[in-house]
Amino acid sequence: MTDPGLYRHLDEMAPWNDRLQVLEVIGIADETPEVKTFTFRSDAQTWFRYKPGQFITLELPVDDGPLMRTYTLSSSPSRPFSIAVTVKAQPGSVGARWMFDNLGVGARLKAFGPGGEFTHHNHPAAKYLFISAGSGITPVMSMLRWLNDCAPGTDVSFVNCARRPEEIIFRKELELLGSRMPGLSLSFLIEERSSRESWFGHMGRIDAVRLPLLSPDFREREVFCCGPEPFMRAVREMLQAAGFDMAFYHQESFGAPPVEPAPAAFPELPANADAGTAPAATVPVRFSLSDVEGECLPGQTVLQAARASGVRISAACEFGLCGTCKVKKLSGEVEMNHNGGILDDEIADGFILACCSKPLCDLEIEA
Repeated sequence: MTDPGLYRHLDEMAPWNDRLQVLEVIGIADETPEVKTFTFRSDAQTWFRYKPGQFITLELPVDDGPLMRTYTLSSSPSRPFSIAVTVKAQPGSVGARWMFDNLGVGARLKAFGPGGEFTHHNHPAAKYLFISAGSGITPVMSMLRWLNDCAPGTDVSFVNCARRPEEIIFRKELELLGSRMPGLSLSFLIEERSSRESWFGHMGRIDAVRLPLLSPDFREREVFCCGPEPFMRAVREMLQAAGFDMAFYHQESFGAPPVEPAPAAFPELPANADAGTAPAATVPVRFSLSDVEGECLPGQTVLQAARASGVRISAACEFGLCGTCKVKKLSGEVEMNHNGGILDDEIADGFILACCSKPLCDLEIEA
């Protein structure tokens, strides 16, 4: 018997709450030989509120313990009853391969998010240029799907790069959108020909010669770029050399900044310190849900203190971007240096990111 909850109106439903509800797989689609799209709904049949281009973090129950992996949403919030991630199984990738081998329709996963600032909603413009390579197409595809649903006449130049024709993700849908969106200029750029199908389009890599041919007025556009780091670096350098105003350039990247060495349990004293000088005091941290009293050593984050105390706080990027480690601060103050993984409203409500917060005094958090 069909669940009558599936047919509720949107105004009868609450938004998805990542702390209370899990995701259920409702569809799996092969995009290319090594790329699949997984579509989810909430097990509580709530609706999804996010910005096109944002990401979520999935908790994968692998054999060695939960594995946190961050994936961009390829779906559009203009269709809020489900969300989708499009995943490429890179050589040696543990998370993607586990999803390919283990996830089926009906499977359930914990997830956290959404997060991220890579979205055209934050940068309204008259004209856009989307540049993507490989699986980097996912966030800009989310933006394009939103534009197709909500503003189909928008002037968009879309340049998608792939190694071979059969590796173009969403190719059929893109070609369909190209015939339906009057303001969409769609270009594919292929590095090498394939024995599997003929190709009569553009060949080579994007460079200072090809970009003006594919998007002649690129200097007048708001640019969104996503792909492997070497690809994005080449695009940045190309635009800078062309005199493009980089204030209108945006890119998505999950690369972490340089990692500082973890603080020692007993920091070394300066060479000129007295032998009796004591190291800085530790800070008491109470984890209320776990009923654990811990302590944070000088220089440690709340996340590091939690792990040392045997308290589990979900975390993925661990440099303040994904927002997975968001916890409620019940008392005390912290120094938090994040990279966009938490909103000002959430901070005002008492939330912190455990991975990039250091206690300034006695602290109690909900974990």
